[in-house]
Amino acid sequence: MAKVKMKTNRSARKRFKITATGKIKRRKSGGAHYNTKKSSSRKRRLRQATTVKANMEDHIRGLLKEF
Repeated sequence: MAKVKMKTNRSARKRFKITATGKIKRRKSGGAHYNTKKSSSRKRRLRQATTVKANMEDHIRGLLKEF
């Protein structure tokens, strides 16, 4: 009988992407609502993607079942 495979966390799969160099890309928080009080430059910065911090990478990789 085959062993049980680990399932990928589906919410993490939608939120994170692995780049070609192996880093984990994520969206910045805070840009979804209450945008009228935020400056244009702040909203522009929130549209840009960023990478996950090094201390959180192992946790995210565990959710994604990658590497």
